[in-house]
Amino acid sequence: MPRTIDYGNLMHRAMRSLIQEVLTDIADNGLPGAHHFFITFDTTHPEAELADWLKERYPHEMTVVIQHWFDNLEVTDHGFAVTLNFGDAPERMTVPFDSIQTFVDPSVEFGLRFETQGGAEDEDDDLMDGEDDPTPPEPPRPLRDRSKKDGPRKNDKRPGQDAEVVSLDKFRK
Repeated sequence: MPRTIDYGNLMHRAMRSLIQEVLTDIADNGLPGAHHFFITFDTTHPEAELADWLKERYPHEMTVVIQHWFDNLEVTDHGFAVTLNFGDAPERMTVPFDSIQTFVDPSVEFGLRFETQGGAEDEDDDLMDGEDDPTPPEPPRPLRDRSKKDGPRKNDKRPGQDAEVVSLDKFRK
């Protein structure tokens, strides 16, 4: 088999390293300004640890918000653990970096999406979805990063309102 450069897996590792670095900074220094995170992860990942009632309520994936109330954020090379508040009930959970599907900071419209097509992360890591398919996952795609251009828009919708997706291609010259 000819040797090739596995850019998809290299990108996955780089993006997970970025998440690790961001969360380590937050654990050490707290959230700056309006930054906050929506993190969607696979609750079926064998190393994901969360309360049984949360696994029952979110049998496949769960999105957590790290914003106003979180405690004991601990970051390791393999993932992070945090205590979050669910209706005045603090719950500790452990989220492996390999289980993260999306990482979004809406305050600066930055996000990452990890696409998986069934396959090995690399020879040292467990298979992401438990299959033996040698097809590598698609590389992660940045969702949006306007933080350096124009910052948040003035007419962003408030939480709870319906959002509308608009393609800007028709306005380009």
